[in-house]
Amino acid sequence: MGVKVISPGLSTTVQDLGRHGFYHLGIPMGGGMDMFALRCANLLVGNDEGAAVLEAVYMGPELEFTSDGLVAVTGADMPFRLDGVLQESWARCAVRAGQRLSFDYLKAGARVYIAISGGIDVPIVLGSRSTYALGSMGGFEGRALKADDLMPVLCNTDNSATSGRNLPPNYRREQSATTELRVISGMYMHRITEESRANFFSDVWKVSTEADRIGYRFMGGEKFSFLEREQPFGAGSDPSNIVDTCYPYGSIQIPGGAEPIVLHRDAVSGGGFAVIGTVISADMDLIGQLQPNMETRFVEVSMEEALVARKDRQQLLDRARQQLMN
Repeated sequence: MGVKVISPGLSTTVQDLGRHGFYHLGIPMGGGMDMFALRCANLLVGNDEGAAVLEAVYMGPELEFTSDGLVAVTGADMPFRLDGVLQESWARCAVRAGQRLSFDYLKAGARVYIAISGGIDVPIVLGSRSTYALGSMGGFEGRALKADDLMPVLCNTDNSATSGRNLPPNYRREQSATTELRVISGMYMHRITEESRANFFSDVWKVSTEADRIGYRFMGGEKFSFLEREQPFGAGSDPSNIVDTCYPYGSIQIPGGAEPIVLHRDAVSGGGFAVIGTVISADMDLIGQLQPNMETRFVEVSMEEALVARKDRQQLLDRARQQLMN
């Protein structure tokens, strides 16, 4: 089976669960921005959870199937159609050779995940099929899809499956008017004043237009004030500069003390900006579904609370697996 790209949408890339074990070499983990949605899309069509899918942001692609199979679309609320007929999202749909999949306008969220039975068959690079466009690595020729691209799909031995399997809405994480992102304070929080720390957690921030797979910038809060210091050897002169350090996934930088940036799947692994905290792993999928200008608040939590949140998120995934594999 193969898939021909008629129209690529705004930015559509091949993604899986990412490449791990190379972060110390400066190669980010990559993978889907919303891992829960990616895993569920694969489970719906009978794939391994880590099979390669398509991740489309803000605007969906138009695709033509060259053979029969199954497809599922999860993630953002972006209705899709087969040959113009509206289909159910978060559900398995049978497709026939020659049919075209297209999308309506985005209603909520930011990214959809398109899983095709068998999984997208692009070369494995450092253990992953994920696209790292900044490094021209992985995915389909190391880049976002273009019109007329033809992507092969791995053979799926189960040809008897039909439409019908779905994941009920109560398994999905609904967005509120103001999204709360839980944060563990970082090792450089001591560089800002107590007033700035209080403002960071009390202010309502908005997602900037600078929001992509590398990181999300947030605007609208009070500018950060730094404590006086003697400039360390090897650090920049700006108060937000430090001697280079490692950046964990989800870390929050404050370049120039102006606007916080949360680093995401394709971010660099280190640099010279102070990191005041880290968004907990359980909330990173939420960031991947935020649109520009959406209101957000940062909420400080303890390590114990973060571990409980991670366990809760894992249990939700376990329940979804049971629902979709029965």
